[in-house]
Amino acid sequence: MIKRRKFVSILVLTLFLLAPAFNVSADYEFESIAPAAYLMEASTGRVLYEKDADTALNPASITKIMTLLLGFEALENGNVGWDDLVHISEKAWRTGGSTMFLEVGTKVPYGDIITGISVASANDGCVAIAEYLYGTEEAFVQQMNKRAQELGLTNTRFSNSHGLHAENHYMSARDIAVLSHYLIEHYPKILEIESMTEFTFDGRTQANRNPLLGVFPGADGLKTGWTEEAGYCLVGTAIQNDMRLISVVLNTTDETERLAASSELLNYGFREFELHKVVNAEEIIDEIDIKKGKEETLPVYIKEDVTVVVKKDQKDDIVLKSVIDNEDLTAPIEKDATVGSLEVRINDELLYKADLKAAEPVEKAGFFKLLFRSILNFFRSLFSKG
Repeated sequence: MIKRRKFVSILVLTLFLLAPAFNVSADYEFESIAPAAYLMEASTGRVLYEKDADTALNPASITKIMTLLLGFEALENGNVGWDDLVHISEKAWRTGGSTMFLEVGTKVPYGDIITGISVASANDGCVAIAEYLYGTEEAFVQQMNKRAQELGLTNTRFSNSHGLHAENHYMSARDIAVLSHYLIEHYPKILEIESMTEFTFDGRTQANRNPLLGVFPGADGLKTGWTEEAGYCLVGTAIQNDMRLISVVLNTTDETERLAASSELLNYGFREFELHKVVNAEEIIDEIDIKKGKEETLPVYIKEDVTVVVKKDQKDDIVLKSVIDNEDLTAPIEKDATVGSLEVRINDELLYKADLKAAEPVEKAGFFKLLFRSILNFFRSLFSKG
């Protein structure tokens, strides 16, 4: 079975590399070769593909995305500085697996360790950061789990800061994508670091382990992982035509399959989907009926541009629907008052929802105007019946 999967991986990778020349058709039901996979568009958060996305699996070094998030949050909060000197403990020095070769007893700039974690997947750097921020790695792991709960990661639990195999240490593909999305959205500087092809520290140069860099167009992150128990894992991200995708593949058999699975997933997303603006900010969306107003209708708008991600052949299926909070909407109504919501749907799937605002004020009509309108409506109803 493993040999067959490796053959399929090589075939998929070859087709991906040749796709621009041969214009490989997408007229098939896409199925990732990875045991667990997830694909998200970043600006909208829309899920474009998922496979076994909620199974808790060993994430290996993908764990470090949470460690990096806490590291950046500490910078944002002013608790640490990029040039702070971090003392390297014996525990950090003794941490095995991939390292940046930190020496016990030395002091290393905080920024160098963040970069070492990002590019060289430095396990020793994770422990050093954990101890610097929270005193012990154990206390840091408690904060990792706390943040996981706060971010709604329901199939995630951490037992260490780096991802070496441990009991009760797991994440799902969906949780990994959500966490990665949050990190990129709030701390885009991470992509400047993660896209570095190499990192030199203390005279040693290590190459970035991300196989997408320099291979997949627009790739600029994010994190690889491997242990015997986790298999080969990768969170990839790339941007093309102003659309950023985040992909997750877990438990692939080797580096070839990992690259093939990530490439096909991203390629599927960019080939099949696109961003499509459906509404401009402050554009009049609709006119709704108003009772007892000087005007009988009210123009409504939304404050922001609305852009959705859709399959390229489904743009004509997009439906805009005004949903009014109160069917008996009655004057007076102030300008910019929220009167309902705009729903953007495609095939009954809700893609976007935003507040509908009153484009202008509507004053309450006087007694005689309401009386005249009532009489007029009465005669209209008689003629319509006839």
